[in-house]
Amino acid sequence: MAKVTRDDVARLAGTSTAVVSYVINNGPRPVAPATRERVLAAIKELGYRPDRVAQAMASRRTDLIGMIVPDARQPFFAEMAHAVEQAAAERGKMVLVGNSDYRDEREVHYLRAFLGMRVSGLILVSQGPSERAAAEIEAWDARVVLLHERPEAIDDVAVVTDDIGGAQLATRHLLEHGHPYVACLGGVESTPAVGDPVTDHVEGWRRAMLESGRSVEGRLFQAPFNRYDAYLVALKLLSGPERPPAIFCATDDQAIGVLRAARELRIDVPGELAVAGFDNVKEAALTDPPLTTVSSDRPAMARAAVDLVLDDGLRVAGSRRERVKQFPSGLVIRRSCGCA
Repeated sequence: MAKVTRDDVARLAGTSTAVVSYVINNGPRPVAPATRERVLAAIKELGYRPDRVAQAMASRRTDLIGMIVPDARQPFFAEMAHAVEQAAAERGKMVLVGNSDYRDEREVHYLRAFLGMRVSGLILVSQGPSERAAAEIEAWDARVVLLHERPEAIDDVAVVTDDIGGAQLATRHLLEHGHPYVACLGGVESTPAVGDPVTDHVEGWRRAMLESGRSVEGRLFQAPFNRYDAYLVALKLLSGPERPPAIFCATDDQAIGVLRAARELRIDVPGELAVAGFDNVKEAALTDPPLTTVSSDRPAMARAAVDLVLDDGLRVAGSRRERVKQFPSGLVIRRSCGCA
């Protein structure tokens, strides 16, 4: 069977190949509704499939969006990548996801790979990209949107949530239960000092503690972001002589690790230990007890990131502050904090 071409579609629809192209590509020129319907009917009748490779070569852009995350095995990044995929599908795009594994060289590897594929744009969730990554983006003149984090090394448009405000909400809520203080499970030594959500979560905890007249001295503990290593840190912390009455965790994964350690040590949550997290991953509602946490509107953030990376007005003038789109955080109250 001979391959169906764009010329075949044009003949059946009674129009030009240019008009067929405008319908397939949604532009750059408008097409009358009746003509569009004829073209679509002809495409369906003939079973025509556009040559996406040829289209990409002509436009020097594909229907792909590249997305780089630190670790898609972690529930938060998996849910964020899924939200981006859904938002991209609404715009007729597909998403390629690469895992940097929190390593600069892996991040640069995926930057080069995706940009070499001529993706329509790049959504970057980075734990503080290196100068090499920033130089790579600059060299390709890439369309990049930072999602979830806004590291200093790259000065591009960012879509974030109110990390400091959300952490303050959670810490204040724990204090309102009458605890003398709230400990904090933050990041590790390598966590970036600026622009990283975990750093902002710790800052929100610190502000809430100081505003209430509590000291933060000796009450911040380092822990990896994943639940397994956080569980090991929590075992040591909760079995020591200075067991805290309440813990705010910078991520839900850390909080899940804390709940597991408390259960193993037969510490009643929330009777003997109150716990709150940040991210509101789906599993947070299924822990025992269900986890109080801070939520952000991930679907809205994903849509905003996709819209920004595909729109021509991405590179706008203005200060860094004006180029950050911030979504509010909200407290999701469940039983781990002591609420009924």
